[in-house]
Amino acid sequence: MKALTKRFQYFFLSTKGLALVAIALVSLVTAIWGTLSGPLAEMGVSDITVRLLGMDLVPAEREGRVIMLYHSIAMAVVAIQVYFITHIMPMKKHERTMINATVTVGYMFAMIFGMLFGYFGHNWIFHGLFIAGQTLMYFGGVLLAVALWPWKKEYYIQDPKSEYAHTKSGMDLERAAFFAMAVTTLGSALLGAIAGASFGNGFVTFLAEDTVRDPNKAVLARAVIGHLHIMVALVGVAATLIVGKWYDFKGILHKIAMPSMIFGSIILSVGCAVMIPAQYYAHLIIYVGSTFVLVSGLLLVIYGWGRLIRDRLAEQGIQNASFGQKFKALFHDPVKFGATWQMVYMNFTVTFVGLFMAAKLDDIIRRLPLREERITLTGHWHVLAAIIATIMLFYFVDLMGLKGKARKWFGWLTIISSDVAFGAATVFALKRLFVSESDQQPLVDTLDLLTEFGLGLLLIVIAAFLGWRLIDLFKKNGRWAKELSDEEL
Repeated sequence: MKALTKRFQYFFLSTKGLALVAIALVSLVTAIWGTLSGPLAEMGVSDITVRLLGMDLVPAEREGRVIMLYHSIAMAVVAIQVYFITHIMPMKKHERTMINATVTVGYMFAMIFGMLFGYFGHNWIFHGLFIAGQTLMYFGGVLLAVALWPWKKEYYIQDPKSEYAHTKSGMDLERAAFFAMAVTTLGSALLGAIAGASFGNGFVTFLAEDTVRDPNKAVLARAVIGHLHIMVALVGVAATLIVGKWYDFKGILHKIAMPSMIFGSIILSVGCAVMIPAQYYAHLIIYVGSTFVLVSGLLLVIYGWGRLIRDRLAEQGIQNASFGQKFKALFHDPVKFGATWQMVYMNFTVTFVGLFMAAKLDDIIRRLPLREERITLTGHWHVLAAIIATIMLFYFVDLMGLKGKARKWFGWLTIISSDVAFGAATVFALKRLFVSESDQQPLVDTLDLLTEFGLGLLLIVIAAFLGWRLIDLFKKNGRWAKELSDEEL
């Protein structure tokens, strides 16, 4: 009994254990529900999954099921980020405990009962518990914002010459950036909550990509679209700030990046809120906000790559390094390099694609069949979310102490598999720009194969890592025991 108690404490009281459980659940849901669509569905794998698990899939209810799935996964991802933030940001112990406990119960209720309601019959008690879970998640966000309040004197930077961004009075601007992200996330969540509260009262379930060419969107529909955009963007902001702490981001670039991130987060949120009364102007505001956020991310990449090179050369004792030595040093640690590389790669698969679509919307995109534009939009959101997930994954395995050859194998396989999958998905989304519908099949077959191969390999890599941690849990004095001991100190 004592052994079970200790493991329970590890899973639900330590940062590493909490994140491990959440990532395991997200991986499980992704692996199983990923068989219900795409090439695997065409191969008949989805039929096996449905029969084996006894799913109840009414075609007319597909939109609702998809929304439940998105929210179930999103709650867990946000919870993981909250665990990381409470771990790296100074706050009182009771605040950290309360926040982690609240979001843990919240995301588990949302995920478990959301999936039960959406895919295994519609027991409305489950739906109520799904809403209760989301409510707890929101309350956990309020607690987090209170704990991150940047005007607490105890968290001020005392050294006026500090390399970390701060105001003249000493307020930590990095803490302010985390606070701005938390508050704007809470405000942006209300856009979706308000619309969701109106279901069955003149408002029906829909997927945002299905309304892209509707010139007269309902007010609540625009609220949902704004909610979708800003929540994904703010998850990306949180990931960038977490990686910044991981890299010990500081110096002149940090002093430029933090105000830029704060301003960008606020403007992005305002733009998505403006989506409700004035959709055209909302896009202009969103472009401004996203520019400031992207600049902040770029400054982090510049600093981070320089830091990786300097640290590796110092470790090797090389003072006057050649270009080749610096280049090699950059790639020495694929886990740490991978987090910032994915930020760069994201521009080619998400940012530049989005900018191109916006610039050529009337000249090219709107002249294509609706199905092609819908595919591009769907891929745009999915690739962005998946890249953010890989960035968080890199931080997590470093936190868990993965070292040696296993670290290198994990890092490079994750980079290669995810980038192959996301690159293939991006080309698939844009295929109509360079191949006709009558000639597309060989290309589509190849891209489908690359996407499934990349995603499959990524899931295998994650499964191997989780398997390693599962085996460790059966050891009396495994890594988990030391991690729990360190957390309690």
